[in-house]
Amino acid sequence: MASGAEKNKWNEIKAHARKEWESFTKKGRPRILVGSATCGRACGSQDVIDAARAYLKKRNLKIPVTEVGCLGLCYAEVLLEVVDEKGVRVLYSKVTPESACRIIDGFLIKGKPEHELALAVMGDKKVEGINKFTELAMIKPQVRVALRNCGHINPKNIYHYIANDGYDGLVKALKIGCDNIIKEIKKAGLRGRGGAGFPTWKKWELCNNAEGDEKCLICNADEGDPGAFMDRALIEGDPHSVIEGMVIGAYAIGAGQGYIYARAEYPLAIEMLEAAIKQAGELGLLGDNILGSGFSFHLRIQKGAGAFVCGEETALIASIEGRRGMPRTRPPFPAQKGVFGKPTNINNVETFGNVPAILSRGSKWYSSLGTENSRGTKTFSLAGKIVRTGLIEVPMGITLHRIIYDIGGGIPGKKKFKALQTGGPSGGCLPASMLDLPVDYDTLSKAGSIMGSGGMIVMDEETCLVDIARYFLEFTYNESCGKCSPCRLGTKQLLEILKDITCGRAELSDIDLLREIGQAVKNSSLCGLGQTAPNPVLTTLKYFRDEYEAHIKRKKCPASVCKKLAQYSVIKAKCKGCMLCLKNCPEKAISGKPKEVHVIDKVKCTSCGICYDVCRYDAIKVD
Repeated sequence: MASGAEKNKWNEIKAHARKEWESFTKKGRPRILVGSATCGRACGSQDVIDAARAYLKKRNLKIPVTEVGCLGLCYAEVLLEVVDEKGVRVLYSKVTPESACRIIDGFLIKGKPEHELALAVMGDKKVEGINKFTELAMIKPQVRVALRNCGHINPKNIYHYIANDGYDGLVKALKIGCDNIIKEIKKAGLRGRGGAGFPTWKKWELCNNAEGDEKCLICNADEGDPGAFMDRALIEGDPHSVIEGMVIGAYAIGAGQGYIYARAEYPLAIEMLEAAIKQAGELGLLGDNILGSGFSFHLRIQKGAGAFVCGEETALIASIEGRRGMPRTRPPFPAQKGVFGKPTNINNVETFGNVPAILSRGSKWYSSLGTENSRGTKTFSLAGKIVRTGLIEVPMGITLHRIIYDIGGGIPGKKKFKALQTGGPSGGCLPASMLDLPVDYDTLSKAGSIMGSGGMIVMDEETCLVDIARYFLEFTYNESCGKCSPCRLGTKQLLEILKDITCGRAELSDIDLLREIGQAVKNSSLCGLGQTAPNPVLTTLKYFRDEYEAHIKRKKCPASVCKKLAQYSVIKAKCKGCMLCLKNCPEKAISGKPKEVHVIDKVKCTSCGICYDVCRYDAIKVD
């Protein structure tokens, strides 16, 4: 910072932030926090908030109810944290408007926590009979860097962020200069968290050295993977960490203009970003002459229409420029010629979220986490057939087994684990034999998958891997921009063959054809969408070939998922003759009288599965 006056201004901001945070957390002042990110809202957090505020008003209690971000325990939403006048913090799960009033009455009025509703005790205090938050099975193995503030601060209050070391990294960056910032990121070993894992420092250095008076910085918040919600949750819970990371990155490369490219389907995330940008500008942390340094950086949000291909850098740039989101050949790379022809650097949300912590706490601390070639932590969204769905952050190198069983709680209903897809629709499906695989960029790549942005979809024994490959191929085929022939035509051919297999029309030679086309698409497509689209097909062929052969040779789906291959029959001992299947059969293939065992005519049956779906007595057998 340039002058003593500016230093004093920052000190005043810090002092005000500490005062506001101390007031918020002061002992003797009860408070209530409610998880109100998208996951919480989907489970009814707004109803819980309304009920809590109405009950407090009724009891004439002036206790604030604050909306916070996602703690990551999505399986337990709605989450409500109550802090009493002694500073005891208890977290409650699966809260309803009715139970919220009960919790407030019991804990804040009568001084007795509702043990049967309590999930954990937050902070340092202890409550007999309730586990500590840090000892929860889902939380204990985690190390939170990017998610450090999510669920603990009010994301709409910049002073909460500043009081928790927010913008300290920026202050340090302005002192040490551009070259030293890049050196610090290099020593930290931060790789891009958006997919390929390209070294962040290298990207910044290339753009910093590029010729051009004007440079740009872009945050890719176009999170389009099915089952992925890492970036959305980070923005909703801690938007200033992303903005601070962007300002530091912009200073390092000499960029004066920045864009956050966020999909329009993220209205809450966009709302949080808009509020954060305004607040940072009002305090001189964004805009002209940031903290008296002479450096100016302006930031605006660009809403995307939800095209998956716009996750690719050059397609994203085209969209920002107002053109159709289609990739172009490289070179020139964005660092040489990016948005509006200016040298441009692009990183994703999580990458920027890590930068302030690295600058504030030091590269040595950050590089002590993770593995030699994959430093630090990684956020993952756990979805699919897993007990504890949610958002986690773990050190690189942790095994898949620890993530699925220790953190995620294993598979529901005591079913067997079958496969895990990492990296979204562009990732691969890994079998149970690879559960001891360490999670890092290079290991996953060697196994045929990718880290991607961090989506993890768990599948159990009732999953058909051929159908899964078809599902993801259909997604990438529909999302292909169609510019290059290998992707436009190749994904369509792959999809048609997979449809034939799941419908019983394929031949054994189609397996080799799938592999051949998949490799061709992978090796010759223009951008990352086409280059990774065959991954689900190639990995399922590699690890689950027996399922493909069963579909083709025996015309049978081992998981009984592919309806066109299913044969339905009535279990005599279970059929009650309720007539429900007969009345709902569209082909009139079921016959029988009331209260007598029904019969399915296999000639007329089209294997639509409606009888199986409507039967109340589990009397329909699927072969």
